[in-house]
Amino acid sequence: MKEIIAELLKFRDERNWKQFHTPENLAKSIIIEASELLENFQWGSEKVDVENVKDELADIIAYCIYLCHEYDFNINEILQKKIIKNKEKYPIDKSFGKSDKYTKL
Repeated sequence: MKEIIAELLKFRDERNWKQFHTPENLAKSIIIEASELLENFQWGSEKVDVENVKDELADIIAYCIYLCHEYDFNINEILQKKIIKNKEKYPIDKSFGKSDKYTKL
């Protein structure tokens, strides 16, 4: 993971794009790219362009990495903390096989 982060930052810095990567702009970009991902499924999932799904996911992940870097977040750490929170909010005995929000369990 360290190598891919370094490569992304190098790509950005070689183009002098850090100036555009404010937290607000990165958050906007994540939503824009997520919308482009969702567009793949707009008319159903029978004819999904899997390669385009991969490209859009890569864009989303890249912007998330840039945002984590901006705030000096440790990706592994924040994901682990979120998993722990979700385990508490969605105990297996209440949530197994259900898609209800935790407030409705």
